[in-house]
Amino acid sequence: MISMANLVKVELEEGSVLKISGERKREKAEKSDTWRLFERTTGSFLRRFNLPENTKADDVKAAMENGVLTVTVPKEEVKKPEVKSIKIYG
Repeated sequence: MISMANLVKVELEEGSVLKISGERKREKAEKSDTWRLFERTTGSFLRRFNLPENTKADDVKAAMENGVLTVTVPKEEVKKPEVKSIKIYG
């Protein structure tokens, strides 16, 4: 018998740091007439990412599907500076 429990948290700290953390717990048990085996594996992780200044902090989304975490971080559109051509006389 194998049982697994995975916990993943996605947080936004101070509006500019994306924090992804998690913990994995796994238990494996095997049994026969003469012996018994119990194996436990645990582990945790933590990653932090500095986000760009133009991030829309209120619109950050996360989804987990088939064990794959997808984090969407939308950015505000940066306005390009207006370029005005100046005529040269002379």
